[in-house]
Order: sequence, then structure tokens, then C-alpha cells
Amino acid sequence: MTPTSPTPALPPSLRHGAYEDAQALLAGTLFVAMALMLFNQSGLLIGGTAGIGFLLHYLTGISFGKLFFVVNLPFYWFAWTRMGREFTLKTFFSVALLSALVELFPHVIHVDYLNPLFAALLGGLLLGTGCLFLARHKSSLGGATVVSLYLQDRFGIRAGKAQMLIDCSVLLLSLAVVPLERVAYSVLAAVVMSVFLWISHRPGRYVGR
Repeated sequence: MTPTSPTPALPPSLRHGAYEDAQALLAGTLFVAMALMLFNQSGLLIGGTAGIGFLLHYLTGISFGKLFFVVNLPFYWFAWTRMGREFTLKTFFSVALLSALVELFPHVIHVDYLNPLFAALLGGLLLGTGCLFLARHKSSLGGATVVSLYLQDRFGIRAGKAQMLIDCSVLLLSLAVVPLERVAYSVLAAVVMSVFLWISHRPGRYVGR
């Protein structure tokens, strides 16, 4: 298996320190957890492994946090062999933290009324922002994000484009479980997130690592 091409060494002033990485991973994961809370309360879905976790949650009643953590386990091997040790460890930390936050949120916050269109738009932006934070600090939330970042680094395929294709495919499969209206709002959220990443996360634009 061919690993990704090594990135050029950066001057110390441009490298992220441990504190900067920790801050970005916490903030990015928190943004995503807020988006998933909005989706859960409005009955929406998301693509990738998070979407699979939501589908299993709706079908089994098992909490999303636990399912999301388990569904991501097979992707760590791919991340380790293709993206490297640092990326894999940071991704594992981010997924574990997100699973914990999703379990915690229902005990500390609740929204009494939430329009699904607003949830789709705001949730999509929160997801895109959170994933961008993580990607710029060599992390992800596993699953489709790992694959899309690998395709961008290895073949130059924009991460947002790959993420959109994967997410929309998963959402279309959910039609057997979720009403069409909710799937349509979920697709909108996936498009908002992916367009945000498509525009904002370009190879070579951001040099800090």
C-alpha cells in the first residue's frame, strides 16, 4: 500500500503546538456535537458513518454516541496505513470525544422548538466548520471524512466534493427508514456542509500543520 506523499517540513513558527491542536480538536468536535444535537432533535440525518449511526439509533434505540464510536472502528486501520500515526491518533481522540459529548448534551441542553430547515442550514455550517478545524490540525471524525481527506491528499480530489458524494449516497439509502421530507432536509444539510468544505479546504491554501 502506498502511503500519502510526505508533506514538506515547515518552519517552527508555522507548526501547530500541542495547545493549538488540543484547542482546535475540542472546538471542532464541539461544533459537530452541536450540529448532531440539532439533527437529532429535528429528526434529520447526516452522511458517512454518522449517518449510519443515526440510522442504527432510529432502528434499535441504542444511543447514537455508542453506535458512532463502534461504527468508526474499522476505519482506523485505513487511517493508520494511509494517513499516518498522528492523524489516526487524533481522529480516535476526536471520535471518542464526540461520542462522549453527544451522550452528555441531552443532560445539559434541550431545544423546545426547532424548524427542520433552520436545523439543516445551521447544522450544515456547524458541521463544515467543525470538520475544517479538525482537518487543519490533522484530524477527522472517521469514516467518510478519512476517505475524502485521503483522496484529496493522494489524488487532488477536493475533500468537499468527495464528502458530498459519499454523504448523499448514505442519505439516499435512508429513504427506507426516514420520511422523504426529513431526508430532503438532511440532503440540504449535507450539501451546505460539503460546499463549505469545498470552498474553504483547498490543498496548499493553509500551510500551518
